[in-house]
Amino acid sequence: MSIQSQKYHRQTTAIRFGHRRTAEQEHNEPIFTTSSYVFENAQQASDRFSGEQEGNVYSRFTNPTVAGFENRLAAMEGAQYCVATSSGMAAISGLVLALLNSGDHIVASTGLFGSTVSLFTKYFSRFNIKTTFVSLTDIEQWKLAIRPNTKLIFLETPSNPLCEIADIAAIAEIANQARILLAVDNAFCTPVLQQPFSLGAHIVVHTATKYLDGQGRCVGGALVTDDEKIYDELFAMLRTTGPCMSPFNAWTFSKGLETLELRMKQHCKNALTVAKWLEAHPAVNRVYYPGLESHPQRKLAKSQHSGFGGIVSFEIKGVKHEAWEVIDATEFISITANLGDTKTTITHPASTTHSRITQQQRDRARITDSLIRVSVGLEYVDDIIEDLKIGLDKIVPTQTKAMQR
Repeated sequence: MSIQSQKYHRQTTAIRFGHRRTAEQEHNEPIFTTSSYVFENAQQASDRFSGEQEGNVYSRFTNPTVAGFENRLAAMEGAQYCVATSSGMAAISGLVLALLNSGDHIVASTGLFGSTVSLFTKYFSRFNIKTTFVSLTDIEQWKLAIRPNTKLIFLETPSNPLCEIADIAAIAEIANQARILLAVDNAFCTPVLQQPFSLGAHIVVHTATKYLDGQGRCVGGALVTDDEKIYDELFAMLRTTGPCMSPFNAWTFSKGLETLELRMKQHCKNALTVAKWLEAHPAVNRVYYPGLESHPQRKLAKSQHSGFGGIVSFEIKGVKHEAWEVIDATEFISITANLGDTKTTITHPASTTHSRITQQQRDRARITDSLIRVSVGLEYVDDIIEDLKIGLDKIVPTQTKAMQR
C-alpha cells in the first residue's frame, strides 16, 4: 500500500511513495511492459475511454509504472500532479503546446539551455508564439518585458552553465499580478535542493535524464503542477500528441529518486571543494558556483536552496584552443555534454550545448570560448581535482610559471 507523502520526510517519500502493490505482493516496483489493457466488458471499455471510470486505457498515456514515477516526483515537489514525458525537451514542447495559442507571448531568461532557446526562437515562432529574453537576475527587465498577450514566464535557475540564480518569489509576484503562468526548470537543483512551488511557481519542469536518474542511463522529462486545470491540459496534450515515457525508463527514474537526497548532498560537497580549488588556480580567470563567496547571488541562493548544486563552470586564461586542451588532458573525467551523473563530466558549452544558437545569442548569455562546464560527480574529490589539474597546469601563463620557479 502506498504511504501518504505528506506524513513523511521527502527522503522517505522518495523511497516509499507511488508504489501500489499488485496481487503478487511484490516488494520492489514492477515494470508493466504492456501497450494496452484488457477490460471486463464493453461497458467498462467505454467508461474508461470516456473518462467516466478511472483506470488504464493505453500505455501512451496511462501505465502503472509511469504513474508510480509521476506520483513520487510530484510528492517530492510538494504537488499533486505530474505528467512524465520522453525527454526534457518533450516536456518543454508539451508545456507550450498544451497551454499557449498562436499569438501568445513568452518571457524567458537569457541563460536557457541551447536547445530550449532554439525551440522558442526557431520553432514556436513559426506558430506566431514569440519570446522575449531577459536577464535572469534583473527584476526590472522581467517587469518591462510583460505584454498584454504574455501567457508564460519560463526560467531555469540556476542557469546553464553560469549558475546564475533567479529570485523565484519576486518573479512569481510579477506573474501573479499579470495573471501569467510561471514555469521553473528545476533540473539543476531537483526537489532536494529547491522547492519552486513554495516560492510561487505554477509549473515545475524536469529533465529526468540528469540528476533524477543520476547515472546517465535513460532519457526522460516531467511536468509537475499543483493546479488540476493545468494538469488536465498537460495530460490531454500527452494523450493526443504522444511524447510518452517508456515504462522501463520510468522504473529507472523511480529507482534514481530513492537515492537522490544522498547523491545531491555529496554532489554539493564535492562541487564546493572543486570550485574553491579552481578559484585559487593561476590558469583560471573566474569560477561560477553559487556556493562561493564571490558569487553575486550567493545570499539569494542560500535563502532559496538547501544546497548549491553540483555544477561548476569556469573561464580559463585563454580561448577555445586552451579550453579544449584542458578538457582533452583529463584522464578519467568523461568528455560529454550530459550532467547530473555519478561520474564527473566536462564540456565546452560554446562548441557543444550552446553551439546551435547564434553567436549573438551566445554573447548575450555570456557563453565565451574560454568557458568550461564541469558536472562534479561522486568520485573521490581529490581525484577529480588532480584530473583537472593536468590540463590547467599546462596553460598556466608563462609569467606565472616564471614566478613559481
